[in-house]
Amino acid sequence: MKPGSVRLIGQGDALLLRMGLAFAAGGSSVLIFPPFSMLIAVPVVFSALFPVLRTVSPKCAFLIGWAFGLGQFGFGISWIAESFYVDADRFGALAIPAVAGLSAVLAIFPAMAAALFAVIARRRRLGGIAACLLFATCWTAAEWLRGHVLTGFPWNLAGYALVDYAPLRQPAAWIGSYGLSFLTVFAGALPGAAFSTHTRRRPAVLCGLIFLGIWGAGALRLGTGAPTATGIDLRVVQGNVSQREKWAPGNREATLERYIDLSSSPGNATVLLWPETAFPGFLDEDEAARARIAATLPKGALLLTGAPDRVESDNGTRYFNTVQAYDSSGEILTGYAKHHLVPFGEYVPLRDWLPFERLTEGLGDFTPGPGPRTLALPGAPLVAVAICYEIIFPGHVVDDLFRPGWIFNATNDAWFGTSIGPEQHLASARMRAVEEGLPVVRAANTGISAIVDANGDVVARLDTGETGIIDARLPGARAPTLYARLGDWTLLVLIVGCWILIKTAGAAGRVRRARNSKTEGT
Repeated sequence: MKPGSVRLIGQGDALLLRMGLAFAAGGSSVLIFPPFSMLIAVPVVFSALFPVLRTVSPKCAFLIGWAFGLGQFGFGISWIAESFYVDADRFGALAIPAVAGLSAVLAIFPAMAAALFAVIARRRRLGGIAACLLFATCWTAAEWLRGHVLTGFPWNLAGYALVDYAPLRQPAAWIGSYGLSFLTVFAGALPGAAFSTHTRRRPAVLCGLIFLGIWGAGALRLGTGAPTATGIDLRVVQGNVSQREKWAPGNREATLERYIDLSSSPGNATVLLWPETAFPGFLDEDEAARARIAATLPKGALLLTGAPDRVESDNGTRYFNTVQAYDSSGEILTGYAKHHLVPFGEYVPLRDWLPFERLTEGLGDFTPGPGPRTLALPGAPLVAVAICYEIIFPGHVVDDLFRPGWIFNATNDAWFGTSIGPEQHLASARMRAVEEGLPVVRAANTGISAIVDANGDVVARLDTGETGIIDARLPGARAPTLYARLGDWTLLVLIVGCWILIKTAGAAGRVRRARNSKTEGT
């Protein structure tokens, strides 16, 4: 065997080893998110990846980043497999291939971040803190792309590692969740820089200072401008109807009866809230069902409920996933149609080309609504509605022209059973509350239903698998946050500022190397 072939095999083995370690680090990243929220795992995860990427070519960095992403999403969104087992006879065999395939595609985004980092870090010969800044910038840019390319899937953003720590999540009010991801990754990579540079103390100290700075800024926000509760009494109803049971022929009556019984419990609710498709039929066309609901509502009370809707047109029937508002007379007041639909759940992309079926029951694909909308309800503050996974999109929940006083998130996480999916979904809702400075009220079919105040704290909740109600006063809203006013422009300012620092550090490094070279020459 030629010596050159031995060297090539050695390189290949080293790459596979690095990819294996990256996969393990990515898989471990599930621990930084709810329900685990192990903050100590943040530097472990990112400091395991960062030093490796500094020593390899861009091509190898892409593969290592992809392996990290495969572990990150393979474990982090494994709960998606649960939805395929709801109708196991038709879709059960697709569960594992679907999760693996989706994870492999989503892993391209960490791979791009890793490759871009390797290219720029090599070209500018960056090290230490400047390299960490570059790594965090590339990672955040890739997360932003993941949240926008095609239909977007901003699930488990790195910043969500801080959601269970009240002061640490507050900077999202200024820089959004993507900006919080930047701070999280930057601080998480610094220990890795400390072990790979001669000036070990400086990055380690800066890591601690960043977390202390975030904590201090967050604590200051929590201590000022605390909103007071409104005079609106809410009742959130969690019927806990399984996905199979809800759509089974003949079960509509039993489902409606359960929601009416829970809604009729003693209390003084002003607004009743039912989850996504709580009524498994076209409620606006069912006069008898509306009459029964109206008899349940106290005079002057309102019901916001999820229900499918359909509209006849020249091109056939169009179906919508909606939230509809009813008063105590049973008349529909207003409604909202979901605009950010779930691929393969609510519609099939490229239906004429792809031989796939929808996972959800229905007569046809849903049609997207026009976009975020603020609803005016008599006797209640203006409300924004986000149906199910619409709540995961930073900056795309609230109508910028008509700011609401709260957000209603109607969802159906029954698809995901008792997995970690509903906890991660709730984390997204809590971050929207901080970003917008608005309370979020969440009604889920099987859980987790919750009331979240404008600081992201969970005031009340019903866990997965519980049947019951939440009676609580609607929390107040804060003044519009910087992020609510400017959106992701704050992120752009942050990234541009970091890029200036990176270029400055690179230029200073070149001057320093030239000076050292001249000194050595003399």
